Amino acid sequence: MPEIAEVARIVHFLKKHAVGKTVEAVKTQEDDIVYGKVGTSASAFQKAMTGKKIVDARQQGKYFWLVMDSPPHPLMHFGMSGWIKFNNDNAAYYRPTKPEETEWPPRFWKFVLQLKEEPKNEVAFVDGRRLGRIRLVDAAAEDMRKTSPLDANGPDPVIDKDILTTDWLSKKMRSKKVPVKALLLNQAFISGIGNWVGEVVTSVNPKSDEIMYQARLHPEQYSNTFNDEQIKRLHDAIMYVCDTAVEVNAESDRFPEDWLMKHRWSKGKKEGSKLPNGEKITFLKVGGRTSAIVPSVQKKTAAVAGDVSKGAEDEEKETKPKKSSKRKATTTVKEEQVAKAPAKPKKGSKKAERDVEEDVKEEVEDETAAEIAPGPKRQKKAAVEAPKKDKKPPKEKVNGEDISGRRRSGRLSK
Repeated sequence: MPEIAEVARIVHFLKKHAVGKTVEAVKTQEDDIVYGKVGTSASAFQKAMTGKKIVDARQQGKYFWLVMDSPPHPLMHFGMSGWIKFNNDNAAYYRPTKPEETEWPPRFWKFVLQLKEEPKNEVAFVDGRRLGRIRLVDAAAEDMRKTSPLDANGPDPVIDKDILTTDWLSKKMRSKKVPVKALLLNQAFISGIGNWVGEVVTSVNPKSDEIMYQARLHPEQYSNTFNDEQIKRLHDAIMYVCDTAVEVNAESDRFPEDWLMKHRWSKGKKEGSKLPNGEKITFLKVGGRTSAIVPSVQKKTAAVAGDVSKGAEDEEKETKPKKSSKRKATTTVKEEQVAKAPAKPKKGSKKAERDVEEDVKEEVEDETAAEIAPGPKRQKKAAVEAPKKDKKPPKEKVNGEDISGRRRSGRLSK
């Protein structure tokens, strides 16, 4: 999933290929989810962007936007699989480019901006799973971060260092009682940090697993149980991991060799996952999401939300239920709700604020569930098409005698 470093990469290439140019023409495809879920339409986007000059490209966590010469400004979020592509620069994509991905316009495009000044080029937003969002924000450029949905998101670790201080982090953590990793995943707390998803590629996002490993802290431990020294380590790790990933444009080949993320991809394999020094990497669930930890350095020092510390090679054995003992869940329903999703908006909140609740929830929950579950129409269709209960087979008769209930032992003669 594109997160803080990948979004920073796109902002870098937008500044390189789009900023300072005029949008000569806009192609759009109507999408009632990507546009419609946030109160915009493809036609409104096309009208608002045509003829405008792109003044700048900016970012807050997983959100990014183009600053136009006049409002409204397009604000975007990649969701699980969204991306920005350029017809003149494949290097903008952080994954290996497949032959079918070089076609133009690209597959699953939602809009294409045709830029006027030389060298002429085009910019496209793509999203195959339709979990991204494109909206128009009618606000002054300097007020974008004070406007919904950005105002409901937490500070960005890279650009808001004056806000995200050790003291700020300490107060926030001690005001909650949730697993610390679940807190880091909440975009209303800090913008841009997420969980590991997808398969290993040439770039992997700077996620909470790496932060917790660098801080030498256990991800299940409750946020209000850490001492001052531990919170200082966590703060430094957040800054270090995010700054490093952004500086190298999310290119994992340039990440430090001692990072956990470069060695955790052997999960499930016979040899398991290990660091170069031989320390074992194990896996557990925190807030419903898989976490990679190094038990030898990430010790529990206080109350935790669960007590799972199984290794990768034990996972297959653990999948079968044991008659003698069953692990009891120690996480309360209330804590699970906090870990999975932010609080519901208060009465009287604006519609746009409810929109960001949906976007934040997508980043904290398992987004794939919505993709797998059939929608109401499909369920209704399945009910209609479902075969009726089998009726009793017709009676079978020979010479007028009912033999349907008999067991045949030989050939019947007429």
